[in-house]
Amino acid sequence: MEPFDPTVPLRAASPSQAGPRRSQHPANTITTTEAGAAVAPPALSCPDTTTEPPPEPNISPEKPDGLRTNPLSPGKRRKSHDLAATQPSDSVVAASQPSSPKRAKPNQGPPKVLPLRYELCDVEDMVILIANMLSELIETNDSIAMKSGQLTRFHSRTAPGISVIDYLHRLAKHATLTPPLLLSMVYYIDRLCALYPDFTINTLTVHRFLITAATVAGKGLSDSFWNNSFYARVGGVKVAELKLLELEFLYRVDWRIVPNPEVLVAYFKGLVERCDGYVLEGDEDEDGLVAAPAGDENDSDEMCDDEEEGNDDSSPKDGTSVEEA
Repeated sequence: MEPFDPTVPLRAASPSQAGPRRSQHPANTITTTEAGAAVAPPALSCPDTTTEPPPEPNISPEKPDGLRTNPLSPGKRRKSHDLAATQPSDSVVAASQPSSPKRAKPNQGPPKVLPLRYELCDVEDMVILIANMLSELIETNDSIAMKSGQLTRFHSRTAPGISVIDYLHRLAKHATLTPPLLLSMVYYIDRLCALYPDFTINTLTVHRFLITAATVAGKGLSDSFWNNSFYARVGGVKVAELKLLELEFLYRVDWRIVPNPEVLVAYFKGLVERCDGYVLEGDEDEDGLVAAPAGDENDSDEMCDDEEEGNDDSSPKDGTSVEEA
C-alpha cells in the first residue's frame, strides 16, 4: 500500500482550480513507489483556451471622434497644421489684396446761376460762398506759426466744436442776417486785418469774430435788430464778453462800419468766382460758347462781298443819282 501524501491531492487540484496556471514547484509533485522509483503525477487537463495565445491587448488610447476620420499620422497631421497656419485664409487674402479703384465721381451738374444783384441772392447760397472763402483763409493762416505776443481778444483757448459753415448757418437763421449784412461781415475782415495787424482769421479767432461782426452789422446797418443778450445766446458767448468784443471791434476799425455799395458788389463777384458750382447771370453764356462751323464763315464772306458790290454802284436802286438827290 502506497503511503498517503496529503500534499499530492492539494497540489494536483490547485492547477485545475486556477486554470492554466501551473505550480511554481513541480518537484514537490513527484511521488515515489514501493520500489523507490520516482513516478510523475498524471498530466493535468487544461482547458482548450490555454492552448492558444491570448489576443494582443489594444494599448493605443482611444482616439476622439473628430480625429478618427483623419487617416494621417501624428507627424503628418502636425505638418498639415503647419501648412494651414502658413497659408492665409480667404478673409486675409481678400484683405491683403489691393482695393479696387475708386469709382469715378459723376460729372457735376451745371453750376447754379446767381443774380447779379447781391440783394436778390439766397441766404443759403451766400452762407456757402462766405464759408468757402473762410475755409481757405483758415487753411492758410493755421500753417503760420503764431507768436505769444499776437494773442487778441478774439482768440479762443481751444477751437470750438462747431464748424464754420454750421456756425454761419446758425447766425444767419436765428439772427436773421440778410445778404447785405453777410457781405458786410466779409468787408469787416479786410478792414480789421488792415487796421489791426495782430489779428488774423484762423481756427481760434473765426467764431468770435463772426458773432461780433454779426452783432455790429445788425445793430449798425439794419433797421431791426436784436439786443446783446439774444446775440450772445445765439453765438454761444456770455453777454459781458460780447460787449467787450463789440467795443474792441469798433475801436479797432475806428467806428467806421458802413461799407460802400460798390465794394459789396466787388466782394460778391469775388466770392462767386472763387467758389465752384456758382456763376453769375451772363457768365454761363460765355462758358457755353461754341465755335461757328466753317460753312457759316463762307456764307458771311459772300454776304460781305455782295455788300461791297452794292456800294460800288454809283446810282441808287430807285434810279436817282446822288447829284439829283
